[in-house]
Amino acid sequence: MAFQDFDHISERRKNERKQKVKKRIIIASVSTIAVVLLIAAAICGVVYSKRQSDHSDNGSSSPQGKPPKEISQSQKAVQMICAPTDYKQTCETSLSKAVSSNSSTAAPEPKDLLKAAISVVANELKNAINHTSTFKFDTPQLKGAFEDCLLLLEDATAELNNSISSVAGQSLGKLYLTTPDLNNWLSAVMSYQQTCIDGFPEGELKSSLQKALNNARELTSNALAIINQVSSVFSKFIQAPPAANRSLLSHDQSSLDKDGLPTWMTHEDRRMLKAQPAKLTPNVIVAKDGSGKFTSISAALAAMPPAYQGRYVIYVKQGIYEEYVTVTQKMVNVTMYGDGSQKTIVTGNKNFVDGTPTFRTATFAALGDGFMAQSMGFRNTAGPEKHQAVALRVQADRSIFLNCRMEGYQDTLYAQTHRQFYRSCLITGTIDFIFGDSAAIFQNCVMYVRRPLDNQQTIVTAQGRTDRHETTGTVIQNCRILADATLEPDKTKIKSYLGRPWKEFSRTIIMQSEIGDFIDPDGWLPWDKDFGLKTLYYAEFNNRGPGASVAARVKWPGLKVINKDEATKFTLGPFIQGDSWVNAAGVPSRFGLF
Repeated sequence: MAFQDFDHISERRKNERKQKVKKRIIIASVSTIAVVLLIAAAICGVVYSKRQSDHSDNGSSSPQGKPPKEISQSQKAVQMICAPTDYKQTCETSLSKAVSSNSSTAAPEPKDLLKAAISVVANELKNAINHTSTFKFDTPQLKGAFEDCLLLLEDATAELNNSISSVAGQSLGKLYLTTPDLNNWLSAVMSYQQTCIDGFPEGELKSSLQKALNNARELTSNALAIINQVSSVFSKFIQAPPAANRSLLSHDQSSLDKDGLPTWMTHEDRRMLKAQPAKLTPNVIVAKDGSGKFTSISAALAAMPPAYQGRYVIYVKQGIYEEYVTVTQKMVNVTMYGDGSQKTIVTGNKNFVDGTPTFRTATFAALGDGFMAQSMGFRNTAGPEKHQAVALRVQADRSIFLNCRMEGYQDTLYAQTHRQFYRSCLITGTIDFIFGDSAAIFQNCVMYVRRPLDNQQTIVTAQGRTDRHETTGTVIQNCRILADATLEPDKTKIKSYLGRPWKEFSRTIIMQSEIGDFIDPDGWLPWDKDFGLKTLYYAEFNNRGPGASVAARVKWPGLKVINKDEATKFTLGPFIQGDSWVNAAGVPSRFGLF
């Protein structure tokens, strides 16, 4: 071992000791905050008791037999917790009702108010669902959209129940541990409501649905704002230590060898990086040729034991599987791997033009939390003339796609909701071909832009964040955005862009990536006039390649060239808490900037 290696080990141990000390300080700080809050609540209780006693001694009371000061203290607490929200009147009215309905005479604690802020969303969503039962549908398409809507609102209700249980199950001092999950679940609730509305064509029915869901949307936004405030307070005391980097890749592409690895790497580093992930032991094998237990992926999933403990592994042998696959929400922690992204392929051709709503066009839908796909291909072959046609829809939280391939044209990859990580994947498409409202990070991926129809432009991303408090966004890190062979001859005739704002608070970050010369110098395209241009968050950081120059970018208020500190916020640990679940999966990943 070289002397330098001992230096690295020594330095690492010093850092580990520092982190242990820092952790003790953090725990002490958080405990102190909790104690202070509890003391404050106790003082309020003492003051209230004294005033109540004074009123009793004077023989005075309110008509309801309760002193006016109790209502005043509760109202003050409601006003304080509603301060960071965008819909303060809605927040104060809903929480005041919740507080007044509580039979307890004690002033509400912060945790109770937080729980109430989420509970009122669930109640309002229930009211909205009941209201929609009066709707009449003139066509099968409208009826189908409504059925999709009910499924989405059921998903939203489940997320709200998870949030309420999580808050109820934590002490105030440990509440910060749940804030990333709460943000994740409630951001999904916001997305489900919007997806429900988007499924309907413009008209009276859509307007009625928007009106029915308006209160629920405002209350969801308020709950997110309150949780973000809690998270912000604790973040001043807590900073997660940087996780160990497993793949150190140079961002100077000119110094890469034929395997795509830096030329300066040692033989041992090179061997480790080129190594395939650990051999998986499958629970079942799917084989088109009959050499496995099942000949279809759907049959293998249908046979999965209910409430299976641990990770359920399905090996899909080489073949083209013409089927529509759904990994349901009950199928958690499924790993599916194939023989290669161009050997094991799931394919379909459902599309919008032929009458299928975009939400339903996916060839493969991953809904169960903890889903992981490795060395597989997902296709939608409908073609550019069929418009929206999804190859892969992902709703699963903590989902991972490693060495996979998503092929389509418009709307290839629907990164719908929750936290997602894509590593070393290839994604092809024409318009908005990476879209959705998830918190997704793409690392070391290649986005190949295909030739669209003659009258079309190409757009890589269309992120769908509808509220500024949502913790969602699309992050493209150390990737390559290139024109494929079909677009290359006409790249000067067809305009191409990095993204456009599908929703008002659309958020996309492209950093440390190679951008091809076919991308228009403007970089970004409006969706409709000035919609979202002041409220979106589009950022570029330290990109490379002929299309990376920001000199001629559009001058939108929401478009930024960010610095290193800002870019770090959108890396694997801070943005999607990948230091826990991505680490546990053992896949190649980079924490922090390259």
